[in-house]
Amino acid sequence: MTSGPPVAVPDELRGTAAIPEGTRSETYGPVGVSMVAVGPLPEGQHARRRGPVGVLRLQLRRRRVSGSTRRMAPGSVLAIDQGTTGSTALVLDSEARIVGRGYQEFAQHYPRPGWLEHDPTDLWEVSRGVAEAALAAAGMRASDLAAVGITNQRETVLLWERATGRPVANAIVWQDRRTARRCDDLKSRGLERFVRDRTGLVIDPYFSGTKVAWLLDHVDGLRRRAEEGEICFGTVDSWLLWQLSGGRVHATDVTNASRTMLFNIDRLEWDDELLAEMDVPRGILPDVHPSLHHFCDTEPGAFLGAALPVTGMVGDQQAALFAQACFEPGQAKNTYGTGSFVLAHTGGRRHREQTDMIVTVAASVEGEPTQYALEGAIFSTGSAVQWLRDELGIIESAAETEMLARSVPDTGDAWFVPALAGLGSPQWDPYARGLLIGVTRGTGRAHIARAVLEGIAYLTRDVVEAMQRQTGMRIAELRADGGASANAFLMQYQADVLGVAVDVPEQLESTALGSAFLAGLGSGVWKDRSELAAIRRTARRYEPTLDQEEREARYRRWRQAVERCRSWAEG
Repeated sequence: MTSGPPVAVPDELRGTAAIPEGTRSETYGPVGVSMVAVGPLPEGQHARRRGPVGVLRLQLRRRRVSGSTRRMAPGSVLAIDQGTTGSTALVLDSEARIVGRGYQEFAQHYPRPGWLEHDPTDLWEVSRGVAEAALAAAGMRASDLAAVGITNQRETVLLWERATGRPVANAIVWQDRRTARRCDDLKSRGLERFVRDRTGLVIDPYFSGTKVAWLLDHVDGLRRRAEEGEICFGTVDSWLLWQLSGGRVHATDVTNASRTMLFNIDRLEWDDELLAEMDVPRGILPDVHPSLHHFCDTEPGAFLGAALPVTGMVGDQQAALFAQACFEPGQAKNTYGTGSFVLAHTGGRRHREQTDMIVTVAASVEGEPTQYALEGAIFSTGSAVQWLRDELGIIESAAETEMLARSVPDTGDAWFVPALAGLGSPQWDPYARGLLIGVTRGTGRAHIARAVLEGIAYLTRDVVEAMQRQTGMRIAELRADGGASANAFLMQYQADVLGVAVDVPEQLESTALGSAFLAGLGSGVWKDRSELAAIRRTARRYEPTLDQEEREARYRRWRQAVERCRSWAEG
């Protein structure tokens, strides 16, 4: 089995919120867990607290040689991965080895049940801070960087003043369900087929369009200001690019634009009829470019003191598909993060016949034909593990779930449906809510932890099964990444319930890697996709061990649990 350097995991899958001095923090490696001491640190390491929620950031520094920063060979790339619960930055050398890393959480705001917001200033400041930390951890100067890549939580909506760059409201996060009634209204007007035909999406609060309209209608005077050209709209990538460019560039890429419910994925442009239906003025929208494009040079006074080319920008899940070298039709991956997202590459063909899956634009290269993917969106997976830790307090870290799951032979017929933010693909039920059922006096924390992990695996089967049934495409292997792919119990159970192999790479941080690869291609660090495909190496492969009869019996029981959580919030 091949082994690689330890891979940092987002905290929702790790359990390292505020760490008291002298305790230890867990960092997942490719196939296990390594321990990193926190508190009194060895020489050459230092820790500091920074950020809106006082989260500890461990910054690993290389020792200085002859009193100066270690010089790197030209061709290193910086990737910024702005996620739902934290931001990660990676520095990759020309052989795609991670030589520096920074990570920090930021505050989550829950104004009402079903609502989730982020402070836009946090998103920028934390992302800039982890980039500085990653560069320092690599012992590098900004001049050693060939390019910068950006990847981001998709669908999250931000609005800011064009003249000053000041946010006019908190960002509405992709998991937020406040526009469910507005989506019901669009459906009642018979717009589902129209929206799907133009965007490849279903009508759901998950996507950006209804969130933008909500802000315009609920922030005093904002719609008038937007119509007068004073306001910019963007997903998180656009917001970061605006900051990196010193307010010179207002742009996005096709993968992020394709998640707004405002973008025509055939013509690759904003759609005036969709804008009219959503009541969103065209003047607030960013320019749209391919994912591999020279978006800007960073403003030295705003970022790292250097003018660095930003040559890759891509939504996080399309970034992971790219990093996993899923370049051919039928190749599929699942990223286990805050949510889970199954993407299957379909090449230059856009599927139109399916009904439950999303059609999305895959990472695109300037001058090449548009590439598409099918996607199944699962809203709550890593966040369900975080819920076990933060709200229920039955684990101290995500790593405990594997030990607990293995400590019992089964769940004792307890089932957990992780519908904490509704159900995404293939059910598309914004009113579904999380369900723990089958609990008896003998149900313990180990059974509940195991039920949560099994629920994550079954939601993935729901998606894969619907994807295959509705398209005729066979998925012979699932490539896994993200923090929870380090959980060997979950990965084996995933293979068992799917009946296909699950392949886990050495580097689990595929979202950041994908943006780095695009930026590196755009700046000449790597020459083509075949070179990138050779970089991906398997750390562990899980083959199914469950017999077909048992697999199907368990899945039927799971489907009973799912039906019981449907439409709960409708009353």
